[in-house]
Amino acid sequence: MSSLEPPRILVIRRRYLGDIVLLGSLFRNLRLHWPQARLTALVEPSYTEVLALNPDVDAVLPLPRSGAGLGAWWRALRALRGGRFTHVFNLDNVPKAALLARWTGAPFRAGLLYELPHRLNFLYTHRVVDLPEEHERRPMSEYYLKILATAGVPIATREIRLVPREPDLAFAHALLESKIQKQKSKILLVHPGSRSTYRLWPAERFAAVCDRAQRELEVPVLLVGGPGEQAMLAEIQRHARTRLASVTEPLSVSRFAALAQLCSLLLCHDSGPMHIAAAVGTPVVALLGSQNPVLFAPSGAGHTVLQPPLPCTACVAPDRCVPGDSYRNFCVRNITEDAVWAALRRQLIPAAHDVETKTS
Repeated sequence: MSSLEPPRILVIRRRYLGDIVLLGSLFRNLRLHWPQARLTALVEPSYTEVLALNPDVDAVLPLPRSGAGLGAWWRALRALRGGRFTHVFNLDNVPKAALLARWTGAPFRAGLLYELPHRLNFLYTHRVVDLPEEHERRPMSEYYLKILATAGVPIATREIRLVPREPDLAFAHALLESKIQKQKSKILLVHPGSRSTYRLWPAERFAAVCDRAQRELEVPVLLVGGPGEQAMLAEIQRHARTRLASVTEPLSVSRFAALAQLCSLLLCHDSGPMHIAAAVGTPVVALLGSQNPVLFAPSGAGHTVLQPPLPCTACVAPDRCVPGDSYRNFCVRNITEDAVWAALRRQLIPAAHDVETKTS
């Protein structure tokens, strides 16, 4: 590549939804440093849609799904090689990603390494190691930004931004008009799902705080869920004493982003939808179990993260919880209804003099 040609940059991060959203500040700083660069992301197919909402991303290459045939892999490898990338920033500390970075043929290949670096580190031209004791003390987005130093890219911003598309905003407007009987200045969006069933706050408590929002604050509630979560929404509605509107079919990522932007507040767990809402500028009240609240906090200001006191002293399921594994314990159930209600009320009515409760 001529020194006068703009860089062609590949960022590798295979999964998950929230992690992909949090790449926003990395892409933004790359764009500010190299305005004419072509920025491409390599992710698993399920996460390509959210990157279409990032204004700094020019292209997305889908990584073949697990079990894909040789034909799919050959096409993907040809696309990687044909991209003529000058810089690769690999944020996946796994051997497969290191091999893909080397396959591109890019003269600059940086790897961000966490915990025990794997044996293929020699495939990189530049490396950054994040020690475990440091890794747990800052947000995931800050972890990503560490790799910029390998290319001399300064950190000019920590902004993480998704921009919903006009057709999706039009859909979301029409959806709200059909679901909310009386148009209100504020709407509470509730996404009660989670990738781990251990991290679910009880349906009856979701119903109770939704009832209070509609009765005491006259703020309408709209329930949404991901694939396979419609039964969960129905259970919340069964427990509710007020009418709770819900979206009966899962929304695409882009439509959910538009809907979140039009709502006043999102109540959710630590999840991909939490990070999407934060990235479109919607405040969130997020319910965490034993996850690291610093590492996985929503980006930006104005959010409330609720978590029970830790270490846990009142285990709700000692026969099923696995201490030390945040994906397999029920700590989130120790967050009380009153704690969540106080956080919702303070967010929905900022002038209220509630003392924000951060632990139950």
